[in-house]
Amino acid sequence: MISLRQHVASLVAVFLALAVGIALGGGPLASGDDDDQQGSGERDTATPAAAPTPAPDDRSGFADVFADEGAGRLYANGLDGHATAILAMPGADPAHLEALESQIAVAGGAVTGTYTVGDTLFDPAATSPIDDLTTLLIAQLVDPRVDSSAPTYERLGQLVGIAMATTEASSVRADLAAVAVRESLAGPELLTSPADVRNAPLVLVVLPLGAEGATSSLASRTILTGLTSGIAHNAAGVVVVGDETSAEDGELAALREGELTGTVSTVDGIETTIGQVTAVLALEAAIAGTTGSFGASGSDGAVPLG
Repeated sequence: MISLRQHVASLVAVFLALAVGIALGGGPLASGDDDDQQGSGERDTATPAAAPTPAPDDRSGFADVFADEGAGRLYANGLDGHATAILAMPGADPAHLEALESQIAVAGGAVTGTYTVGDTLFDPAATSPIDDLTTLLIAQLVDPRVDSSAPTYERLGQLVGIAMATTEASSVRADLAAVAVRESLAGPELLTSPADVRNAPLVLVVLPLGAEGATSSLASRTILTGLTSGIAHNAAGVVVVGDETSAEDGELAALREGELTGTVSTVDGIETTIGQVTAVLALEAAIAGTTGSFGASGSDGAVPLG
């Protein structure tokens, strides 16, 4: 596990590189057609509120101010043309959702909408009804984007991916299958979807705050891993974010230990501005096909810059 100081040092090095003209954020992140096709509610041009100036000995506060003030230059408008859908897991902090959406706007991106997962989805007693529902939906849709032989929660994730995401680089209009899945999952309170929104290439999954000493069960690990892998099957990229406590022994740690498939990255530390900036950088990297485990306890480094 790296320290916060090392995490900050990584970002400092990047900003210094930008200052002397080294071009970062280029390459495959070509602009798509979202700007021309998005509805009036998709683009949020607001910028995050400035963080308070920390005391000289407040290193974590300095890191947040540093990340907040330099984020725009580091992003280099890398999400321009690449919309993001936010998927809030049960108990996700609304303040984190708002902060992440603001950072996406700073990176030139847009949020198509926020989808909310219901508590029922993580109830082990609901596994059989969910299995029946996904089987019925697959039979009705006859859609090649869903593998009927996949495990229950991976099938569910593939359906959620159809509802909110696309493998294209830019957002697309929600098709009949997307609308049908949104309506079908709303009834049993598995997924609440925003009305009349486009499908986004990127999905940002926001976990709830971790609890000290709490550990995830095998059931929740199976559900979360299957759901995430399934969504990634029908999205250009997925980034799952949680706080540092969750990364130590909670849901984010369990997810990192699972067998994820597809273009999926994980980021810890979203309770801090520096973690939120890292999450947006992971979204930019996902468009280029780069994935990993990032943050203060990430096994692939503090920041996704490759």
